[in-house]
Amino acid sequence: MNISIVNRETSLEKGGVFVAKIGIEPALTNVQQALEEKGYEVIPVHNESDIKNVDCCVVSGLDSDFMGIQDISMEGSIIDANGMSADEVCREVENKIKLH
Repeated sequence: MNISIVNRETSLEKGGVFVAKIGIEPALTNVQQALEEKGYEVIPVHNESDIKNVDCCVVSGLDSDFMGIQDISMEGSIIDANGMSADEVCREVENKIKLH
């Protein structure tokens, strides 16, 4: 799988605070709930168009084609949640968002 990361300006502004948009595979419901509790806007990813304009995308593994797509171009980081707890994924998302 080829993944390219491009410049992004995707965060939403809520009450003067920028909220990161996180794409997530629908099967990762526990991670989705944890991210929503932390105030992130979480977008279930069903196809390639869903990952456009997200700050970060959480997937369940990078060893196979993501959503059957071999070449992905998105504007944020990709986090492989395989083997990680929901809290660990949240910390990784926070670290990736801080770097951008």
